[in-house]
Amino acid sequence: MSDTAFTPRVFSGIQPSGDLHLGNYLGALKRFADAQDRGVQSLYCMVDLHAITVWQEPERLRHATRELTAGFIASGLDPEKSILFNQSQVPEHTQMAWVFNCVARMGWMKRMTQFKDKAGKNAENASLGLFGYPALMAADILVYHATHVPVGEDQKQHLELTRDIAAKFNHDYETEFFPMPEPVIEGAATRVMSLRDGSKKMSKSDPSDMSRINMTDDADTISRKIRKAKTDPEPLPSDLGGLDGRPEARNLVNIYAGLADMSAEAVIAEMGGRAFSEFKPLLADLAVSRMAPISEEMGRLMQEPAEIDAILCRGSDRAREIAAPILRKTYDIVGMVGR
Repeated sequence: MSDTAFTPRVFSGIQPSGDLHLGNYLGALKRFADAQDRGVQSLYCMVDLHAITVWQEPERLRHATRELTAGFIASGLDPEKSILFNQSQVPEHTQMAWVFNCVARMGWMKRMTQFKDKAGKNAENASLGLFGYPALMAADILVYHATHVPVGEDQKQHLELTRDIAAKFNHDYETEFFPMPEPVIEGAATRVMSLRDGSKKMSKSDPSDMSRINMTDDADTISRKIRKAKTDPEPLPSDLGGLDGRPEARNLVNIYAGLADMSAEAVIAEMGGRAFSEFKPLLADLAVSRMAPISEEMGRLMQEPAEIDAILCRGSDRAREIAAPILRKTYDIVGMVGR
């Protein structure tokens, strides 16, 4: 274990793949906005280089990058308090990734479950970028000496790989240069499930638009989707254990908790015994009060693409001020000649 003291710093990245939904808001964007006043420097990145590991239509990628930025800001993230930028404008990410490509082992990459899931049975035709992108993810984090990384459960394996790469670099070069970043997983609704099937994660790829609340949905659409969300015939239980085996009921309770900044236990204490015919209208009103203003602000921002681009440009300049000296020191440790 390293005895080196690293300045606390948070990094997280989200792919600009379009169609932001309630799961993105409660699982990431809201958490980031809530944390920005804690006095820890935070960087939030639109990871557009990760996005192109699979084919992206260029204009769609540009639109999705701006839409994700708008989603961050509309959710309450202040680009003056936090650093908001897109990955491709900070070349230190890819430069550091090459160093880590030479540190990481092929066997480590082959164990990554997300590569197996995305490549499927046609792995031989997958891009080299898709296979090696965990090294770029490690570079995203370590080029800033980030100490904490908000992640979902599905990204914990990649963060473990980041720690492995940092440890191997430190061991190989007999240094304590890179920190061991810690995962941050918190909140009642970090994993929001489908409104049509509580066993499946809310996803933009679900063919039914009724399965999700899009961050661009208007008030009437949000209310309708909540009221039509799948439930079961039993009322809400009097204790949290009563939600076992009731995935749709648990999902709606978690959504209420996330939107109201309550624990699931507190929701059950307040709502236990109520029928869904009574609970869902309350949840719908809450969802509209939280999400409709975000949708409106995103719409306003998307009418001003130059404003969004300027925010990203300023953020990339600030990000490079941190990343550039860390990359230079990395090159020096490795033995590269330069300034």
